[in-house]
Amino acid sequence: MKAFRSLVIVLLVAAIGILGAQWLGQESVRGIGEVIVRAGGNDYIATLPQALLALLIAGLLLWLLWTLLSAPFRTWARYRRRQGRARLIDGLQALDGGQWQRAEKLLASAASEKEVRPIALVAAMRAAEARGDAAGAGQHLQQLGALDATLHALHSAERWLQLDKPQQAIDALDLPAIQPLPPRGLWLRTDALARAGRAEEAYGQLGALRQQQAVPADTLAALETRLALQMLDEAADVNTLAARWEVLPRALRGTPVAVTRYACRAVALNWNDVALRSIEQALDSHWDEALIALYGELPVDKLDSRRASSQRWLQSHPSSPALLLTLGRLARGQGQWTQAEEFLHRAIAQGAGSDAWEELGEGFAAAGEDALARQCLLNALHHRRGHATQSLQRRDLRQQIQDQAVAEERDAHGFPRLPG
Repeated sequence: MKAFRSLVIVLLVAAIGILGAQWLGQESVRGIGEVIVRAGGNDYIATLPQALLALLIAGLLLWLLWTLLSAPFRTWARYRRRQGRARLIDGLQALDGGQWQRAEKLLASAASEKEVRPIALVAAMRAAEARGDAAGAGQHLQQLGALDATLHALHSAERWLQLDKPQQAIDALDLPAIQPLPPRGLWLRTDALARAGRAEEAYGQLGALRQQQAVPADTLAALETRLALQMLDEAADVNTLAARWEVLPRALRGTPVAVTRYACRAVALNWNDVALRSIEQALDSHWDEALIALYGELPVDKLDSRRASSQRWLQSHPSSPALLLTLGRLARGQGQWTQAEEFLHRAIAQGAGSDAWEELGEGFAAAGEDALARQCLLNALHHRRGHATQSLQRRDLRQQIQDQAVAEERDAHGFPRLPG
């Protein structure tokens, strides 16, 4: 079939050539126009179609001559491209295999080929970094800057972050020439903003990261939580703190860790009522040992109201070690050492650990009972190290049994809680 098609094409070309030659030989063609060329005292006369055909033939001959003359150069260029790509592939394989020096040498050689130069320089920089050659990596990065501004900015920002200089990373990524940033650039800028103490700006980039699917969904969710909590820590005043708390996802606002960060920042800003109220609301909806411990540790007055709330929670959580420790701290803060001691002994019996021993030791020290104070502080140290503690001699067997006794837990309506 191909031979038949070729034969038909040859016959058509031959027929067109014959018909064209006959047409060019007719006298009527001269009516179209003539071209006269004078050279060396002679006149060369041809019809316009003949002159155009001669020009076409001359152009084809020149093209053929140029093709023949440039063939060795094209062959050499193709050979160099093949060699460059081969060195790039070998260099990447060596880089993946951990042969850093060989990989860098191959990749630096591959960078002489224009088409693969950017990616070869990036890989060579990785190899230099892997073998600890910061100067060599910097040279590759500098060469990359003259080729691809975006790649140069991304890897510059990455290096600045490795040096823990987030502001320089932000400056590298904020260049107008590389906007809009690719997904990896957005991720690096978000990380840099967070490290630079600008969590609110970083939080604002989460939508773009989610839209471009720059990171997996679980990683993005963890980042959102981290940035949201960091925003609370960075609030400069109570208005900013309140505004940032409101923009947090509802599910996050209900978590103990978010309530803890919010309350601690509110106390730091002297917004004590809001701090206590946030913890109380969280504990009323969902009990958490860490939150009730924080409730007793906050450097806030209003000991009476805090003690009353804690006594109310004791009805539904009588065996909570953190709650018993909190009651002991509040009672000692009110100057009621006898009651505080009872709460602290119960807290230790329920597993409060070294914190309760320390609180008990400080109470004994304030009461002038130095021997008991030393024993309590020693027990706190032993508990932290995982060693056994010694019971106080002043607690008889009946008192120890009462300390370990657990009352029946009841809910907010006074009904016993079902197990599980």
